[in-house]
Amino acid sequence: GGNNAGHTVVVDGKEYDFHLFPSGIINPKAISFIGNGVVIHLPGLFEEAEKNEKKGLKDWEKRLIISDRAHIVFDFHQAVDGLQEVQRQAQEGKNIGTTKKGIGPTYSSKAARTGLRVCDLLSDFDEFSSRFKNLAQQYKSMFPTLEVDIEGQLKKLKGYAEKIRPMVRDGVYFMYEALHGSPKKILVEGANAALLDIDFGTYPFVTSSNCTVGGVCTGLGVPPQHVGDVYGVVKAYTTRVGIGAFPTEQINEIGDLLQSRGHEYGVTTGRKRRCGWLDLVILKYAHMINGFTALALTKLDILDVLDEIKIGVAYKLGGKRIPYFPANQEILQKVEVEYETMPGWKTDTTGARKWEDLPPKAQNYIRCVENHVGVPVKWVGVGKSRESMIQLF
Repeated sequence: GGNNAGHTVVVDGKEYDFHLFPSGIINPKAISFIGNGVVIHLPGLFEEAEKNEKKGLKDWEKRLIISDRAHIVFDFHQAVDGLQEVQRQAQEGKNIGTTKKGIGPTYSSKAARTGLRVCDLLSDFDEFSSRFKNLAQQYKSMFPTLEVDIEGQLKKLKGYAEKIRPMVRDGVYFMYEALHGSPKKILVEGANAALLDIDFGTYPFVTSSNCTVGGVCTGLGVPPQHVGDVYGVVKAYTTRVGIGAFPTEQINEIGDLLQSRGHEYGVTTGRKRRCGWLDLVILKYAHMINGFTALALTKLDILDVLDEIKIGVAYKLGGKRIPYFPANQEILQKVEVEYETMPGWKTDTTGARKWEDLPPKAQNYIRCVENHVGVPVKWVGVGKSRESMIQLF
């Protein structure tokens, strides 16, 4: 992915929001690596660095490594992203709801083999410039209203090239050495949720990359045999930002309550997230693709005030249960959700620090999720801070 996704991380009472930076950048002992599967908007990277430096992030450039095979998002990719959305709205009456960060157009360039990578920017700049001009020209011919300041852009890019040069490495070799050198913990962070995956998500309302576990191999160059544990991170309820089918959505006071209590806004766009009951059909589907060894169930505390809580356990089409998650959007819009209803715990859980601190009804809710999905819950989140994570085993 790219800086279309955002992760909010709260450490020592400070809230950081990361888009291109791996969340581990806060840890002074960790090396952070942006892999080849990421598309990088260089102005965005430095803007993000500046914002987080103000919050106290230090020496990030000493801990950040960037793969030379990562593709570059240009300003004109972002402009085109906006133009395409306007076009979709005009032609189809609906858009995809992209973040207009240039992600789709950059992956299009990558797939069309006209993209430019970090290694090209740091190599022969004249060669890079002529390829950049060709790419800009292609887009200008497709979008006559597009304006590109080619010389101005190239001048900026040359400046960025020198700023990132010390951080850039051959990513494949870097990962190989990390995997085969002295034993270390390697944590891989994916950009978006499973249902935004280009292959397995709710197409066409998806992102342009593989954000499921396969991205570990393709986005970093890590062979499958090195993939160990796979942790699924899921909220205690379901949210979606942008448009697309959402079977358990609650367009009522429940949805509003989840939205306001959960502060459900997109980290990148600030759009309100749509909210609904936990959808186990989706969670099971994500498990089929990713093979979770454990789950982290977050934001349990948001459900603290509810009298009763529902869990979507199956989809029905024409009154019959279906064992799969429909690929087609129109069919997905038609499914009926079968719910299991549980009593709410009506207790503040934000102070809980171990399993025993959780009310029995909250424990039942968690066990219900485990039983349906067949994956143990290893962490339960009851607040924003790191201390608010209860580890169960």
